Amino acid sequence: MIYDICTIFWRDWLVLRRRMFRFILSRMITPILYLVAFGWGRGRMFAGGDGNYLDFIVPGIIALNSMNISFNAVGSPLNISRLFYKTFDEYLIAPISPVAFVLGKVLAGLVKGLLSSIVMIGVALIFKANIVVNFWFVLVIIMNCIIFAAIAVVAALKMNSHEDMNNCNTYILLPMSFLCGTFFAAEELPTALRWFIELLPLTHTSLLLRSIASTGYVSIYSVSILLLYIIGALLLAVKTVIDCKE
Repeated sequence: MIYDICTIFWRDWLVLRRRMFRFILSRMITPILYLVAFGWGRGRMFAGGDGNYLDFIVPGIIALNSMNISFNAVGSPLNISRLFYKTFDEYLIAPISPVAFVLGKVLAGLVKGLLSSIVMIGVALIFKANIVVNFWFVLVIIMNCIIFAAIAVVAALKMNSHEDMNNCNTYILLPMSFLCGTFFAAEELPTALRWFIELLPLTHTSLLLRSIASTGYVSIYSVSILLLYIIGALLLAVKTVIDCKE
């Protein structure tokens, strides 16, 4: 099992290693623009409580960035390989279990999500954001990457065109990017919408990163929600691969 997982991961790692600079640069432009426009610019203008808007928004941008990178790093390449290059068919006939395939792809998405998050943290520190990065902070980022990398596997195997994959970004990732506590507190939303938003994984990731970065507090409730999402997303991804084999 471990050998099979490493085999799946190694292929993605070789591609990433050859394109490391381009990967980091292309994936970081949008989050850095968010940080400059909403964090550095607006953050210098408004302050409240014990910190300013820059300190508030940085954890949200890191959560947002890890979601987008882990999803797109797995979803689009897998969807293209299935529909156009047909390389996914080779996995289906290879003696590799669906569990190993899913874990290998999720591990690849996790590594890419972590790399981009490390760069974001470095940029945030350059911008003089006051954040605490500890074991729990990194663990929450890892959990977020696993969730959306697993969801990407499902989307890539379910969507039958590249346009449909883009629709996943438009109708799923984009709304979460702006509503799940990344740029403002979810408490400011209407009650009915807030209840729905608080069910989504990115909301709990943003809350956890923000509380850890500012006070060091870890919500066991939010961690439990993310664990449930990890289990559910991985099981659904494995089932999707099994359905493709059949």
